[in-house]
Amino acid sequence: QVQLVESGGGLVQAGGSLRLVCAASTSIFSFSNMGMGWYRQAPGKQRDLVAIITSGGRTNYADSVKGRFTISRDNAKNTVYLQMNSLKPEDTAVYYCYCNPGLRDYWGQGTQVTVSS
Repeated sequence: QVQLVESGGGLVQAGGSLRLVCAASTSIFSFSNMGMGWYRQAPGKQRDLVAIITSGGRTNYADSVKGRFTISRDNAKNTVYLQMNSLKPEDTAVYYCYCNPGLRDYWGQGTQVTVSS
């Protein structure tokens, strides 16, 4: 009922920037009513929350990315963004888009972000 497709990952040097994009398609739910989030998973580690944005536009961030990452949404395009600045090698991970309308979890396929030192 919900499909999430991420893009925008890649290889960047430390201190650089990337913008991740999550395009959502849904046949049942209204995107504008959906809270959205970004998670990341580094090799051998658990998947952790990076940032969330509510339907009303309120945001919250993991302490490790506060001041560097910005989550935003464009309801007209059914899209969520994650602007990542001042990237560090420890930001290297697969980044996943997430939502759970109707209390069911939906994940994208992930996009790899690699930050070289």
